[in-house]
Amino acid sequence: MAVTYMTAEGYKKLVEELNELERVQRPAISKQIAEARDKGDLSENAEYDAAKEAQGMLEMKISMLKETISSARMIDESKIRTDEVQILTRVKIKNTKTNQIMSYMIVSESEANFKEGKLSVTTPIAKGLLGKKVGQKTTVQVPSGAMEFEIIEIGL
Repeated sequence: MAVTYMTAEGYKKLVEELNELERVQRPAISKQIAEARDKGDLSENAEYDAAKEAQGMLEMKISMLKETISSARMIDESKIRTDEVQILTRVKIKNTKTNQIMSYMIVSESEANFKEGKLSVTTPIAKGLLGKKVGQKTTVQVPSGAMEFEIIEIGL
């Protein structure tokens, strides 16, 4: 089982999501199954089939969340250095070709959210930035080709 590094905030979100699934959604799906079963013949009961499929998907999601939570390791944010790009640092980079400036926080895969500027440590861009210092340039292979970035700023 792979270790998942995350912030206390990310861990709390996963635990809250798991509680919601187990305490609210699981009983609701069980109720739907019972209601569909009460309607008679299960061999041609589309409502029953849909409820059972939803239950299977829910149980799979619960299982995945439990696995992620059990393998989670909290990152001590007080020990994060800002002299180089590492997990939980916020990095401002410039695309050297377009001069576009972007800012990302490097996070674990389970906390990644591109809309919030949280980039998974497993993405090609994050991998190319890890270990780099302010002023350094790095070339990253992305699906559309190679991109070159300059590290402008590293912070928390």
